[in-house]
Amino acid sequence: MATAECYKWWDILGHDSPNFAPGQCSFFQGKHALSEALGWVIVVAFGALFTLLTSVLVYLDYRYGGTSHTSEQFSTAGRSVKAGLTACDIVSKWTWAATLLQSANVAYKYGVSGPFWYAAGATIQVLLFAVLAVEIKRKAPTTHTVLEIVKARWGTGPHIVFLVFCLLTNIIVTSMLILGGASVVNALTGVNIYAGAFLIPIGVMLYTAHGGLKATYIAAWGHVAVIYIALVIFAFMIYAAPSSPVGLGSIDKVYHNLMRMAEYRPVSGNKEGSFITMLSLDGLIFGIINIIGNFGTVFVDQAYWQGAIAAKPSATYKGYLLGGLCWFAIPFTMATSMGLGARAMNLPITIAESNAGLVPPAVATMLLGAGGAFLLVFQLWMAVTASGSAEQIAVSSLIAYDVYKPYINPKANGRQMIFVSRAVVIAYGILSGVFAILLLKIGLSLGWVYLFMGVCVGSAVVPIAFSITWAKCSGKAAVTGAIGGLIGAVIAWMCTAKGLSGKITIDTLGSDYAMLAGNLVAICLSGIICVVMSYMSPQNYNWAEMRDIPLVEDDPAAFASDGEDSPEALTRALRWTWLTGGALTLVLVVLWPLLSLPAGVFNKGYFTMWIIIALIWGLIASAVCIFTPIWESRQHIAKIFNHLVACSPAETNKEAFADTAKAVLPPGAADAAAAH
Repeated sequence: MATAECYKWWDILGHDSPNFAPGQCSFFQGKHALSEALGWVIVVAFGALFTLLTSVLVYLDYRYGGTSHTSEQFSTAGRSVKAGLTACDIVSKWTWAATLLQSANVAYKYGVSGPFWYAAGATIQVLLFAVLAVEIKRKAPTTHTVLEIVKARWGTGPHIVFLVFCLLTNIIVTSMLILGGASVVNALTGVNIYAGAFLIPIGVMLYTAHGGLKATYIAAWGHVAVIYIALVIFAFMIYAAPSSPVGLGSIDKVYHNLMRMAEYRPVSGNKEGSFITMLSLDGLIFGIINIIGNFGTVFVDQAYWQGAIAAKPSATYKGYLLGGLCWFAIPFTMATSMGLGARAMNLPITIAESNAGLVPPAVATMLLGAGGAFLLVFQLWMAVTASGSAEQIAVSSLIAYDVYKPYINPKANGRQMIFVSRAVVIAYGILSGVFAILLLKIGLSLGWVYLFMGVCVGSAVVPIAFSITWAKCSGKAAVTGAIGGLIGAVIAWMCTAKGLSGKITIDTLGSDYAMLAGNLVAICLSGIICVVMSYMSPQNYNWAEMRDIPLVEDDPAAFASDGEDSPEALTRALRWTWLTGGALTLVLVVLWPLLSLPAGVFNKGYFTMWIIIALIWGLIASAVCIFTPIWESRQHIAKIFNHLVACSPAETNKEAFADTAKAVLPPGAADAAAAH
């Protein structure tokens, strides 16, 4: 790339910039927008401060809110989380570093189709998972993990096989979270990337180990509030700030600049090379990979099953549907702003910088200087640590309930389970930093790992979904489908890379078509094997047996069965969830893109409508996630405040167990449950 051409790209917009030297082709050029000292403050001091704040709130909840301090509470948050906080938790755990960084990268590369396919392709999994969330409450109300369902259904062999898939999912997700966070902290502050990768998970493991799943919910609200506030600021700076110092600040200016950019640097595979069209071949390929690959990272991730287990029965489907729709705004609004903004400002961002997720930091720095860089790093730190906390408690539950209790100490009591869970949180917090460093050493980028996830874990999606939804599916079919799909995916992935380029390298394996082949084969071959074998030799499982999954300690919420939590109400909710989730999926991945195709290259009016939808969606999602949890918890907050002012600790909920069990269980079963 000639230096003169780099400078020309900026100059074509009709203005020069004092921020760039003539011929500058790299935005960061080894320089940092923030001081290294501030970087260490964000990585270390913010972690300590947030740990202290969350731990204090957890303590107040236990002491003055009447929350029982049991192993059930530690791993399931009392199975009583309401819809607003469930939605907030979904947004928190589904907002990875890639959500903020990779989504802007695909917007930078493909134009408006990138943010849409990123958002739609990763929202429908959460919407459809709402069906599984309701099924958990209907069929396995006492479970702690998805693998307890697998073991109750199919026995030890499949249990171990899917334990490997689940742990692999958690490891890849956590490593990718840290990889993106460390890359941005390093680019903007100069903090050593390996030190950042190691220290980021340390900042959340202490409050996670202290408060368990309830702590992650409390922290999730704070994380999400910061993420949305930063998102709204960046979006309005680009599209609604007339005095913007970077030549933008209105939809008209962004539109004009993008049209000019298409003339001088057209997008390959897009209609007329435009950045503002949904007719994008590469964007569509990315969308397909995104849709298929993300089924694995939702359906095979214990964190999402744990969220469903923790939710109040009547709040499961509401929380997951609401959470999916609110999360849509983060990649859609954020990337439509930051990715297109980078193109509209014609920033000298290299391909390497883009693939490393550095498009948003570059735009933030241009918009608000050091303040924008700080806000972006703070937003990213919140996203990484929120998701990292959910992954830590997910892994701790898998080890405690699916390794320690069934295979090491079947008679483990509540205190022992809490000890093991806390030990695993701390151990995994340390090891996850090591995993991220290994990825850095190997040389894998954030985008590469993101696309690779579906190849690794996609084959487990269909069998795990069938474990709670299809009585005919057998254990042999589930295991054969998962392993066969994985083998087929790896073969297709490597053969496609070899066939298209003549060699197998990290770069060729990371190509769109190789990843597409691997992701497609993983989920499709697995599903075909699983269905065919199950019809040949069906299990015909009796769902009533799944209600025998034992509790470790008393948990009255596990037996709630009246009003909107009754079996009849949950059956109605299941039908409604199938209808709503299916309809929203159809709208997002079929109707919306099809209706946008006739527009071709967007005219100014159509582009204006598109941006207004993105801004409004971002504002509504922000309001829902910030204020709904507070409103729903107003009585509990008031209870804590009143007991705190009176210096009077509240009675725990544990004493209510005996009466609740007697009311909802058959004669004799209540005494057995209490004794257990």
